[in-house]
Amino acid sequence: MAAKIYIVYYSMYGHVEKLAEEIKKGASSVEGVEVKVWQVPETLSDEILGKMSAPPKSDVPVIEASDLAEADGILFGFPTRFGMMSAQFKAFLDATGGLWRTQQLAGKPAGIFYSTGSQGGGQETTALTAITQLVHHGMIFVPIGYTFGAGMFEMENVKGGSPYGSGTFAGDGSRQPTQLELEQAFHQGKYFAGIAKNFLTFVFSLFFKSNSLRVPKSLDSTWECKSLLRNTVDTKIRCSIHKTVNS
Repeated sequence: MAAKIYIVYYSMYGHVEKLAEEIKKGASSVEGVEVKVWQVPETLSDEILGKMSAPPKSDVPVIEASDLAEADGILFGFPTRFGMMSAQFKAFLDATGGLWRTQQLAGKPAGIFYSTGSQGGGQETTALTAITQLVHHGMIFVPIGYTFGAGMFEMENVKGGSPYGSGTFAGDGSRQPTQLELEQAFHQGKYFAGIAKNFLTFVFSLFFKSNSLRVPKSLDSTWECKSLLRNTVDTKIRCSIHKTVNS
């Protein structure tokens, strides 16, 4: 059973969506990973969107808050509004109170990508202010750091993104993600998926060892063990997994 990576985004004019598509390609290049892309619900009416010259939404499925619990790792993407995530994405996260109450997202790796209108429009503050959402859910933030290599030090051309995650500049809307920005998005997807997969392997290996359990011979991978645990363990066992990780 593959590790499930969800890419969840909001995009009004398509810039964040293009990053999401490249991130999916990068994550899908990692063996043993299953990737699914979602968009969050729109909160504005068609009338308002029309006045804002927003194009029609794509056919990417719309996610519900409860769907997040099924993911093993989640990458969140959104445009900025005054240095913070857009209201549409914040509204979606505001609806995750039930998941927070039961801590169903605790211990899951999470990453961030974004789009801003200008170079001073929030390439870092958008990510920084979004991290508070991850913290309250107990998620594990996975930044890309400087793992993108030379692309992180590009000085000749305008480039979005930062050590927090991949990004782009929308400008007046006519600017589209550059090749370098798309390459960074691909890198983030691949990098994040690899970490999420390895983390899961580590967690379940620790769980079985700490509880003196032997993996049944009929289960030939940690992913199958994960499926078994999901379907059979109670809350007490799930808590012991979190305890093992933090011990």
